[in-house]
Amino acid sequence: MPGKAAKVRLTEKQLVVLEEWSRSRTEALGAIRRATIMVLALEGLKNEEIALQVGLNRQQVGVWRQRWRDSWEALCVWECHEPHRLREAILEVLSDAPRPGAPAKVTPEQVAAIVALACEPPSLSERPITRWTHRELPAEVLQRQIVSEISPAQVGRYLWHASLQPHRAKRWLNTTEKDRFRVMQKDREKFQREVEQVCQTSLEAPANAALRGTPTIRVDEATGLQALEQNADDKPAQPGLIAKQEFEYTRHGTTTLTAGLDVVSGQIVSPTLEATRTEPEFVAHIARTVDLAPADEWVFVVDHLNTQASESLVNWVAEHCGVTDDLGNKGFVASCVPQPRAASSSRPPRIAAASSTCPNTARGSTKSKSSSASASEKSYAAAASIR
Repeated sequence: MPGKAAKVRLTEKQLVVLEEWSRSRTEALGAIRRATIMVLALEGLKNEEIALQVGLNRQQVGVWRQRWRDSWEALCVWECHEPHRLREAILEVLSDAPRPGAPAKVTPEQVAAIVALACEPPSLSERPITRWTHRELPAEVLQRQIVSEISPAQVGRYLWHASLQPHRAKRWLNTTEKDRFRVMQKDREKFQREVEQVCQTSLEAPANAALRGTPTIRVDEATGLQALEQNADDKPAQPGLIAKQEFEYTRHGTTTLTAGLDVVSGQIVSPTLEATRTEPEFVAHIARTVDLAPADEWVFVVDHLNTQASESLVNWVAEHCGVTDDLGNKGFVASCVPQPRAASSSRPPRIAAASSTCPNTARGSTKSKSSSASASEKSYAAAASIR
């Protein structure tokens, strides 16, 4: 008389993986059958009913249910501590146990050497390729005599177990401000003060907007935007068909978007489209923004690009705010204490700026002094800080 079937328990994530595998057409047949067993067992089907659906006998279904029951607590630990490896752990449970046979021809040291070779650029092996393929890599393994013989499929399995894909690549951004960050590391206290100034600028923005009507604007730019025109109109969706878009297009060059974001309202302020992002164009953008409310006070948060801390911007702000003092020479940035606000109601607009790459904070007065994120910054950003 048959015994009691092992109870199958599944978490939500485990059920998602097993249901996906049970419907898969690319996974191994054994894994598909065993995943289906667990899904059907969770639904309450008996071993005889499951066996008819997966093409196994009752005893085989019972063996896999017992193996899942014995491994379920370990799977839960994997799911809690390393959720990104849950699929790997489930596949290990549903895989065949090691069987006796001939000893392995490739030692673990040789496998490690193959994986290390896959991490090297092909140029070190004097091969005229930029990325390893499953044909080039085994050929180099044999040339270096790491092993006496090996197939591309075997190398592919080693790379798969190591989660290594040498034929793929992703882009990344190499910062050009390494020297700046080295200086920040040397003066952590100053850097901390400047970070606090940036945060304080954002925290004060709602109060400034409510009490004095002072907008706080975060200015940034997006460069190299492609101006594309589709060669044909889109086709609308129809019953049984999704909308279609012509894949051919005509390229009309690139453009640069410069825009300001109101920190309080989240509205885009004075967006500008230009072919480039030169000093005159950025000054014109700031001028258009200030012209929206010429008599008001403004606070700008900008990056420390050369165009955003340029001499032309200094001169424009100084002229706009009626600053007649000597602006000094372009060089290192000095700190200052904001001056009291003028009592006259007919004063020109005042401009303050938080200027940095973090971004950091810079505030200045009508004396054209300014503060900046780093004493090593080669721009003096006086105009960006005049208030």
